Amino acid sequence: MPTAPTIRFEDLTLGYDRHPALHHLTGEVKAGSLLAVIGPNGAGKSTLLKGVVGALKPIGGRVKLDQVNCRDIAYLPQLADVDRSFPLNLFDFVAMGLWRNVGAFGTIGPNAQAKVAASIAAVGLEGFERRGIGTLSGGQMQRTLFARLLLQDARVILLDEPFNAIDTRTASDLISLIHRWHGEGRTILTVLHDLETVNRHFPETMLLARECVAWGPTREVCTPANLLAARHMVEAFDRDASECARGAA
Repeated sequence: MPTAPTIRFEDLTLGYDRHPALHHLTGEVKAGSLLAVIGPNGAGKSTLLKGVVGALKPIGGRVKLDQVNCRDIAYLPQLADVDRSFPLNLFDFVAMGLWRNVGAFGTIGPNAQAKVAASIAAVGLEGFERRGIGTLSGGQMQRTLFARLLLQDARVILLDEPFNAIDTRTASDLISLIHRWHGEGRTILTVLHDLETVNRHFPETMLLARECVAWGPTREVCTPANLLAARHMVEAFDRDASECARGAA
């Protein structure tokens, strides 16, 4: 597989309706990184992933992807953001991971069907192929999303809170898949809130609080002083926003 690309942030500001949610981020995600993105609620973590995948256009600065385009990025949003009302069974939902190869309306031939089946088996969901995605538990749906990621064979993988509302066994199985991808040289950014998981499994961490508080080896970033500073920074941003809103009323 080709060497995983590097992601560069150049004075990046992202937000919604011209209101910044993440300010002036500069730095580089090295090729093949396994990076945790942490911070308090409202720190800009999910916003950052949306900026990398192109779902949000920068207010200022830019995201630069070296030797890669958006088609080479696999993005797993938060489970709550996935529309499960669409009448798809698990097999067909996972098969959507092949869209780069077969197109949006392409035919899934025998070889492709075998790949879909192998991905479903890899996440422990054999026998669930014809189940509607709306009937799956949270853990089963998260495994389904990872099976679709396996098929995408992406060089950059973005995961937004992949272990929320799932059981310990499912989390352990999915962490194993993340380590497998890391061993294959892929570049992985994962938004997380559980510091124990971060400390045990992620060698590098970015701590956000609407701006970057610290970025580097996890043991140097996840210090009590840095975590407290991040919380205070987000609280200060929220206070300022509330005061501005009251002043405008």
